[in-house]
Amino acid sequence: MQDTLFPEGTPPLLTRKPRGMGVQPHPPDEEQIRLAAALPPQVHLGGSTWSYPGWAGHVWDRPYSEQMLSKRGLSAYSQQPLLRAVSIDRSFYRPLTAAQYQNYAAQVPADFRFTVKAPSLVSDALVRDEDGRSRRANEAFLNPELAVQEFIAPALEGLGAKIGALVFQLSPLPDALRDRMPEVLGRLEAMLQALPSLRDRAPDGIVAVEVRDPEFLTPDFAALLRAAGATYCLGLHPKLPPLEAQLPMLRALWPGPLVCRWNLHRMHGPYGYEDAEKRYGEFDRIVDPDPDTHRQLARVIRGTAAAGHKCFVTISNHAEGCAPLTIRTLARTLVDQG
Repeated sequence: MQDTLFPEGTPPLLTRKPRGMGVQPHPPDEEQIRLAAALPPQVHLGGSTWSYPGWAGHVWDRPYSEQMLSKRGLSAYSQQPLLRAVSIDRSFYRPLTAAQYQNYAAQVPADFRFTVKAPSLVSDALVRDEDGRSRRANEAFLNPELAVQEFIAPALEGLGAKIGALVFQLSPLPDALRDRMPEVLGRLEAMLQALPSLRDRAPDGIVAVEVRDPEFLTPDFAALLRAAGATYCLGLHPKLPPLEAQLPMLRALWPGPLVCRWNLHRMHGPYGYEDAEKRYGEFDRIVDPDPDTHRQLARVIRGTAAAGHKCFVTISNHAEGCAPLTIRTLARTLVDQG
């Protein structure tokens, strides 16, 4: 069975290197191997980044420092059979180079896929300080040239065929722009239309737009995405309506791939990341199970995959308390639904 899960040349999961030789994976149990084999090949599940010491016993064989995991943990992460994707979130705070992306790509097998967030340089209407407070309007918001130069081009060069989704997560708009939504949509359309095609270098790759303002969720927004060859990133976040209320956006873009980021449990409210950090501690266990979201999301994934389309679903620790365990539950729900 493992021959079908791992490409030729990948070391077996149970082969241990001596301590001091880098981060080692925790050996997967029989359920993980069974679920991974039963998942449709179009389905790529993963976490939002990978540098969490609390995942020892789930992903890592023992605790490692956050710094060690950030630099050397991705290879061990990608050897877990259910972790077929990951979101690179650090790119939101500072653009990454092609060499940095290439380093990530070299650590994972050929069927692994990355979801990458565009830098706030082009996806946030505001320039903010380190605490997230607004400083001034961002004149580069949705700038086509910068979007290509600082995001699309280096990602294509560095990740190539391992790109799953390149996501422009549009931060909450200031009131002045929210009242001028047609102008914002016009700028977004101009940027998306200027992006190069991903098809030749990243055949599975899709450009997606994630929002934080429900005012975006209109037929005009869906039509804009379709015309540009982009898709909507299903965002599970308290700032947005529940999953079922976002389904009209997916239907308007059907048929096509699914891009989803499960960011934050609804109980924490729209500004709840700090509360979630305190409540979930080391991110080593499920604290707030959300079976309704599992059932609904599994139905969307299964329907998309059954139609032959790719599914790139990445999940934060803030969804339930421990992303690897949330991913296992979602995989179990998917298999059980089948």
